[in-house]
Amino acid sequence: MTNRIAFQGEPGAYSHQACHAARPDMEALPCRTFEDAIDAVKSGEAALAMLPVENSTYGRVADIHTLLPQSGLHIVDEAFVRVHINLLALPGTRLEEITHAMSHTVLLGQCKTFLQKHGIHRITGADTAGSAKHVAEAGLKTTAALAGDLAGEIYGLDVLAHHIEDNQHNTTRFLIMSPEADLTRRGDHGMITSFVFQVRNIPAALYKAMGGFATNGINMTKLESYMVDGNFTATQFYADIEGHPEDPNVRLALDELRYFTTNVAVLGTYPAAEGRFRE
Repeated sequence: MTNRIAFQGEPGAYSHQACHAARPDMEALPCRTFEDAIDAVKSGEAALAMLPVENSTYGRVADIHTLLPQSGLHIVDEAFVRVHINLLALPGTRLEEITHAMSHTVLLGQCKTFLQKHGIHRITGADTAGSAKHVAEAGLKTTAALAGDLAGEIYGLDVLAHHIEDNQHNTTRFLIMSPEADLTRRGDHGMITSFVFQVRNIPAALYKAMGGFATNGINMTKLESYMVDGNFTATQFYADIEGHPEDPNVRLALDELRYFTTNVAVLGTYPAAEGRFRE
């Protein structure tokens, strides 16, 4: 069996960093898109996929919640990565020589204070690690990249400034996906169960569907809605709860949920990561 974990992005991306932290014994496989990372697992090219789902500053990652139910994969773990942003440049470059910084538009927005202070203009790149790769390969003396430590190491760039992000608590949550579900109880912080559902087209359906979780004392840590196939009348919900489907109170709540919904699909049951509880 392959010992690879697939991720979207260039080598050195934050998803690559998440792979190193959560599965250091596995080879990280870069993929062009999220769909490619999922397909790599389905084809057997990789054993797992590392997919970002939300960021503490910018919210959920676009399209991921739509891809998860259709992926045919199961969530078996979660990982949290602190997004530390560095100013990376060609070896020997001084900070005062930098006139432009390149990165993904999200990271450029997260470093406004530092960039304005030093009079550095922003250039939008395809992604973080891709920008570091471009600076290194093009030999751009006056342009730096905004990326993580791993990108600097991979592309041989010097760190001119460490941790220049405005938000010192910026964190991205990742889900680790596998072809096989793992329902074993594991970890030191309890279990999380993720699922999607669509409510029946009746008055107060969502309120009634959620009632079972309240009456059974279950903590719902996330509830998000999104349209299905661009249809304003077809809304799907994604939810995370604390607990295991075999817990008596979780079983009762899910039974009540199914009564008021047209479709319930459990995406995975996995241990709560320690990063979930960090301030």
